[in-house]
Amino acid sequence: MTATQDGHPGRRTDVDKAFLDTATYRSLGEQHLSPREERFEKGRRTVGLVLAPLLGVVFWLLPTGLDGDQHLLAAILLGVIVLWVTEPVPIPIGGFLGIAAIVVLGVAPAEEALAPFGSSTVFTFIGAFILAQAMLKHGVARRFAIFVLSLPGVGRSTFRVVIAFGAITALLSAFVSNTATVAMLLPTAIGILTVIAKLMQDRGEVAADFDPLRLRVGAALMLMLAYGASVGGLLTPVGSPPNLIGRGLIEEATGERISFLDWMIMAAPICGLMFLALAVVVLLLNRPETRRLEGVEEYVAAERAQLGRFSVAERNTLVAFAVTVTLWITPGIVALVAGTDSSAYTSVSGRLDEGVVAILGASLLFLLPTRWADREFTLRWSDAARIDWGTVVLFGTGIIFGSLLESSGLAETLGNGASDRLGLASTFWITAFAVVLAIVVSETTSNTASAAVVVPIVIPIAVAAGINPFVPALAATFAASFGFMLPVSTPQNAVVYGSGTVPITRMIRTGISFDVLGAVLIVLVLPLMVGALGLGG
Repeated sequence: MTATQDGHPGRRTDVDKAFLDTATYRSLGEQHLSPREERFEKGRRTVGLVLAPLLGVVFWLLPTGLDGDQHLLAAILLGVIVLWVTEPVPIPIGGFLGIAAIVVLGVAPAEEALAPFGSSTVFTFIGAFILAQAMLKHGVARRFAIFVLSLPGVGRSTFRVVIAFGAITALLSAFVSNTATVAMLLPTAIGILTVIAKLMQDRGEVAADFDPLRLRVGAALMLMLAYGASVGGLLTPVGSPPNLIGRGLIEEATGERISFLDWMIMAAPICGLMFLALAVVVLLLNRPETRRLEGVEEYVAAERAQLGRFSVAERNTLVAFAVTVTLWITPGIVALVAGTDSSAYTSVSGRLDEGVVAILGASLLFLLPTRWADREFTLRWSDAARIDWGTVVLFGTGIIFGSLLESSGLAETLGNGASDRLGLASTFWITAFAVVLAIVVSETTSNTASAAVVVPIVIPIAVAAGINPFVPALAATFAASFGFMLPVSTPQNAVVYGSGTVPITRMIRTGISFDVLGAVLIVLVLPLMVGALGLGG
């Protein structure tokens, strides 16, 4: 039998400690698996150890027609994706092996390959994770969780909890960056999951030594958080970086500008339908162990009484959190008032970079004292050192691969080659191709890079076919925010994967299902909305 969460079979699980000490990768001995699950995990990881180098080498030997560097990069990326999916080594190490291969085999020099690791997104992760650690340590996350669970009608059902939390996420991400939204709500999600896990434990619905990180309700809640942010981010031009990139490229190619209001009217029904599809997919594929949360009102009341008044550490944490969130949403507010074309928006969004804001907010935790006489502050560095550095490393390597896909021309080569072979000649098929290409590219690189790579590919393809590129380019812009299968696909995927509650197999299975449904919705509904608003004429 595999060891339990704390390594002692039969001992009652400390739920709070389990969620405070999470990690992106746990060996089989660190998980509580059934014999069937253990056999599957051993087989998956063993296969990956052999398959990753084998597929990479075989692809490299095939006559693909790609030039030398592009061919070798594609082979390395294929091997790394297999390592990420099968996990024979910790997922961050799979990325490290790919970067080492890129440099050692001469695809790119070390300076060029490693430069994207300094991306603002990496610093967003670091700052947000430190803030989350403080919220978990001092109980602020639990207070937020108790508040959500106490909303009328929400706390009685795990389904309602998951859907309500996803709706809150989607609405916030329309005006705050997707990454920032997920980062700020992650501690609350963990707090909610902690409450549900304790309730199940007290009611005897799980074994005494159960692993709270492997609950299906946890995977459902976290995936709803990540994917809900991506859906909500489509609602406004400032909701996600790909929106601004795509809108700018479309204006440059067609001369037509999409106003803030037109964008929202066009995107609203698409986002609504996507959210419904998301709720169905997430809850069907990650059905919570318990649906009814009977007695949750009493439990919440008891927890609230136990929490008592806010401590100094909690107040300091809230100050740091409030400063960070205020600075994060300020560019969106300026965009609403002055427009995204204004010099005010350009200046504010440039200065209040979300990565810089995140580390500024995290730094406040080391400046706000809890006991000045002892020079004791809200957070110690030993607390910060416990954040999930694996997720930081993982997404950093994903950014590197995305940058090389663009700079080497491999993404453009693949896109143009596929278009030529398919012989696309109608708006429908070019739009469908744009959506599929954007989703595929975004699976292995950030959504921002996907938009920057795919939209410039799609526009000339449409023009060459004698078709207005407005709809295909806009569809590619929307689809660039997809890519839900892997932790490196979007920053928000990486954030929730870092919670330790979403196994890679669940993310892949749920993500590919939502990818397909989302692609269908974009292809079918977006042209109707564009036509109804008289855009793209």
